[in-house]
Amino acid sequence: MTRYLGSGYAVDDTSSLTGAIPSHLPSRLTVCLWDFSWYTRAGAGEPYADLDRALDETAARGYNAVRICAAPLLTYGGDELGLDDLAAALEIEGMGARADGGYFGDGTRWYDTPGGYTIDVRERLLSLIRGAHERGIVVVLASWEYQQSPAYAADPRWFRAIDAVPLDRRHRVLAEAFDRMLTAVEAEGLGDAIAFTELHNEIDFSILPGLEGDSPDGALASMEWLRAEHPGQLVTVSFGKPPHLAMHRVPAGPDVAQFHIYSYGVLDALQQRLDIRSEGTEGFPNAELRALQVADAPTFEAYGRPAAWKLDATVVTDQMFYGYDTIDAAAWDAWLDEHYPAFHEVMMREIESRVIAVAAWARWRGVPMVVGEGWIGYTPLRGRFEEGPRGRALAEHGIRTALEHGAWGVVACSNAAPHHPMWADVAWQRSINEEVLDV
Repeated sequence: MTRYLGSGYAVDDTSSLTGAIPSHLPSRLTVCLWDFSWYTRAGAGEPYADLDRALDETAARGYNAVRICAAPLLTYGGDELGLDDLAAALEIEGMGARADGGYFGDGTRWYDTPGGYTIDVRERLLSLIRGAHERGIVVVLASWEYQQSPAYAADPRWFRAIDAVPLDRRHRVLAEAFDRMLTAVEAEGLGDAIAFTELHNEIDFSILPGLEGDSPDGALASMEWLRAEHPGQLVTVSFGKPPHLAMHRVPAGPDVAQFHIYSYGVLDALQQRLDIRSEGTEGFPNAELRALQVADAPTFEAYGRPAAWKLDATVVTDQMFYGYDTIDAAAWDAWLDEHYPAFHEVMMREIESRVIAVAAWARWRGVPMVVGEGWIGYTPLRGRFEEGPRGRALAEHGIRTALEHGAWGVVACSNAAPHHPMWADVAWQRSINEEVLDV
């Protein structure tokens, strides 16, 4: 007689996609996170100076989707924001020059922006979408504007204009800007090049209301309105840290379950030890941080601070810029390597359990699931822990778990894009993307 041990004997098949995909889109997405860098790192000799080259390199590594900050409020904000002239000639400055001859963020991932050029962001956006379409690459349109994008501009007008929008109207203003953008994209015959549109990146880590509530200008109503204006387009938002233990609290409404999966683990232990992500800490930097800095690191006072409005426009703190810009990357990585074994199992389990939780939510809601960012967290520009064998193993575990649970799309790694050192690891990116597309 077979022993009966409850319902555990019958395992549901979770490998099918969590939700239906429009027929004109790829059956799987291999996502490359271009974010806002396609316009903030586009100066002479920089990774995105030549969009065609960047797209060719992206395709050669096996990616079929790029996820970008489309800067909708800047490029299509309309009369309410009045930024059309700025969008046509945006001066990129980065976080600004330091007194010692460097620039703020030169060792900080995503912020290593020397600037010094002017760019037509709207025209460049259409060129990007057109070039992607020619190569069979689809584009995820998003916005980082209420998180950091305006901080890279030399002119504070962009930040001042969007900051003046009342908090409870921001989702609606984003939807209206994306409406104008999608109208322009569709007029160019490029509607099929858009994988989906996110009103905003990581609304839980941005200066925006959440999904909850029934306000006519709220996220749910704004997504519904934009969807009605552009039938056939998928509309969503993304979460930086979904409520994995209580996913039932996330309301229905997004067309795509675009959730980010990070497991900081050993990285978080180091960051807390160094107090590197705080602001206003008395006595900063502490002895632990000083022990990991380069020998000629300036004092915190001598290093200085970016312009106050730039710090207001970004989620990165002055302590984080100072710490990452002055860290000895080899010493940082050595600490992580030494302490990682104690965190290995919990980080593997955390990635797996979070992926499964958001996949189950997506299947319950009947929408496709995409992991648009992951897997460890925010590391200094020159650190190589996440790019190394341990970081790659965590990424592979997350990707395979996501595929086993019906994900439509996954990012190889948030650090795998033209503006990150990991871009040089062509073989790994090509291999993992082939694995995703072969499912």
